[in-house]
Amino acid sequence: MKRLTLPLIGVALLTTAHSAAHADATRADSHAPIGVMGDHTHAQGEVMLSYRYMDMSMDQNYAGSQKVSTSDIHAAGYGVAPQSMDMTMHMLGAMYAPSDTLTLMAMLPHITNDMSLRSSMMAQNMMNARPRFTTESSGIGDVKLGGLYQLHSDDKNTLIFNAMISLPTGSIDEQDTMANPMMGEMHMPYPMQLGSGTVDLLPGLTFTQKHSRYSWGSQIKATLRTGDNDNGYTLGDRYRLNTWIAKPIGHRFSLSGRASFEHWDNIDGSDKQLTLMPNMVPTADPKLRGGEQTSLHVGFNYVLADGDTGNQRLALEWGEVVAHDLKGPQLGTSKILTLGYQIAF
Repeated sequence: MKRLTLPLIGVALLTTAHSAAHADATRADSHAPIGVMGDHTHAQGEVMLSYRYMDMSMDQNYAGSQKVSTSDIHAAGYGVAPQSMDMTMHMLGAMYAPSDTLTLMAMLPHITNDMSLRSSMMAQNMMNARPRFTTESSGIGDVKLGGLYQLHSDDKNTLIFNAMISLPTGSIDEQDTMANPMMGEMHMPYPMQLGSGTVDLLPGLTFTQKHSRYSWGSQIKATLRTGDNDNGYTLGDRYRLNTWIAKPIGHRFSLSGRASFEHWDNIDGSDKQLTLMPNMVPTADPKLRGGEQTSLHVGFNYVLADGDTGNQRLALEWGEVVAHDLKGPQLGTSKILTLGYQIAF
C-alpha cells in the first residue's frame, strides 16, 4: 500500500521558499545534520570522503501506539518474546563531482545486530528453551550507489534530486543459536538479516535555504523494492520525511534541530526458511513488520579546518522516537545516535 500523504507533505515543504540574505557556503550549517544523507552537492572536481557511526536502540514492544509487555506476547501464543535490540552501523562514504550540477555518491555499510529474547515458561518446559538468550549478526550491508543532481541553486536556495540504488550485497541467510541450543544454528528472523536481498530504488528530493542567521531544509526519500529475493519475500517499501533548522554560532560551529517521520510497509511474501517460526516469535511474522514512527533530533556540525587544502568536519546528532504506530507486537526504536567525520578536497 503506497501512501500519498508523505509525498504531498514533502512537496508542500519543498515549495515553501522565502527570500534570504547571502550565506557563505563554507559555514558549518552548509551541510545538513549528520543524520541526513544526500543533502548537498560539490563543485566540479571536488571529492569528499566520510565516515559515520550510527547506533539505534530498541527496548519496548508496541502494537499500534500501545506498549506491549513480555507477558502479553507470551499470552498471545508466542513462545519467545523480543526484549531489546541494538543495531550499530559503520558507514564509509565517497562523493565525487564530475560537474557543478552532478555529484556521484557511494556508501558501504558494516552492520552489527544484537537482540535479546525471553522464552515463556511453556516453551522452556516443552522445548527445553533457554529462559533468556541473545542472537547476533554482523557483516557488510547493502551497498548504495548513485548521484545527486542539482536542479536549482542560487545564493539562498538549492533543490537536489537524489537518484540512488541499493545493491543486494548484505546477507539474508544469517544464522545463530536460538532458544534451544541443542538444535544448533538456525536461520534468523527478518530484523537480524543484513540486507534486503533485492535491488532497491532510492529516489528523493532535498530543498535547503540559507539565511544570514540560520538555515533550514527538507528532504523526502523513498526506498522502493524490486521483485522477490532468493528466499521468496520482499521487504516493505519505506518513506521518510526530514525537516531541520540550524543556527550558526561563529563560522565553524552550528547547532541543529530535526524532525523525522518514517513509514514502512509489511513484508510481501515470507522467508521460505522461516516456515515454522512465525508462530514462535513475532519477529518471524511478515505481517508484523510494518509501521510508522516520528523522531526528534538535536545535533551540531563543527568545521575543523578549511581553505585551499580542503575542509574537515565533525558532526554529532542525538535523537529519540516520540511516537510509534507499529504492526505489532514489534520492537520500536527508542534512541538514535549518529557521529560523523567528513573531509573534502
